[in-house]
Amino acid sequence: MDVADVAEYLQKPESWVYGNWRRREIPFKKIGNQLRCRPADLERWIDRQAA
Repeated sequence: MDVADVAEYLQKPESWVYGNWRRREIPFKKIGNQLRCRPADLERWIDRQAA
């Protein structure tokens, strides 16, 4: 998933997603000049937020 996909999935603006990535909260990997997130990693991150 890229930033736009994550933003749509979480129903948040892309700026919010970038802000959380910068604080190392959302589990993105930088591939070249793009950020990518595995759906399973995002689900684990969501589960940890609810705890």
